[in-house]
Amino acid sequence: MTLDDRVVLDGIAVDAITESEVVATVRAALARGEGGRIVTPNVDILRRARQDAEIRAYLDDATLVVADGTPLVWASRLAGTPLPERVTGSDLIWSLSAGLGLDGRSVYLLGGEPEDPGWVDGAGRAAARLAAACPGLHIAGWRSPEYGFEHDRYLLASILRDVVEAKPDLVYVGVGFPKQEWLVSLLRPELPFSWFLGCGAAINFVAGDRERAPEWMQKSGLEWAHRLGNEPRRLAGRYLRHDAPYALRLLATNAVRR
Repeated sequence: MTLDDRVVLDGIAVDAITESEVVATVRAALARGEGGRIVTPNVDILRRARQDAEIRAYLDDATLVVADGTPLVWASRLAGTPLPERVTGSDLIWSLSAGLGLDGRSVYLLGGEPEDPGWVDGAGRAAARLAAACPGLHIAGWRSPEYGFEHDRYLLASILRDVVEAKPDLVYVGVGFPKQEWLVSLLRPELPFSWFLGCGAAINFVAGDRERAPEWMQKSGLEWAHRLGNEPRRLAGRYLRHDAPYALRLLATNAVRR
């Protein structure tokens, strides 16, 4: 990708690329022995990147930045530099797995609900579903980290070691933003020929532990409302107090700029 293929939204360069093109780009890079990183900003991440240098650094480090938020696509159209489509981590976990399966490559799943007694952890169940749905795909490993793992240096070291020793072609990291991007930054130097996707709740969706919004809500830009309805106490302040006003300003600014 070049800067000519990118659309700038509030100072963040977003790749004007479709989901199928993301898959083709990753497959071609792996064939050349090149690793990379995909970041999928939504309105909340774009807003926070303006104020947080660490979050901005994650975006700057990305090989591909794709719009995981319908308002970003709307803003690009208002500015006269349209992004072709929304590209979400929850969709990419399926399409990338199918594409890598065609090449006989491997993935590692890091995230999902931790194991309960007598119940396989979320990453393990998601891995089984991806393997069944994507012929040729190899599961290099999986792990659902215990809550608070980031505060335990020995547990963190164990998690990182598991991923590195598996030597996957692609790692799905779904432990929430920005924690997942922090983990990717730790892993990239150890696995320079692998690809990484911070995928939020995607592993939970694949495992069946969480229900994604209906397709009509996804297409109409209302997926946030579904998530708000499921987790009102956690998300109400962020969505209504911060993200909604920011989204309106983003749309208005890009309309005026055009």
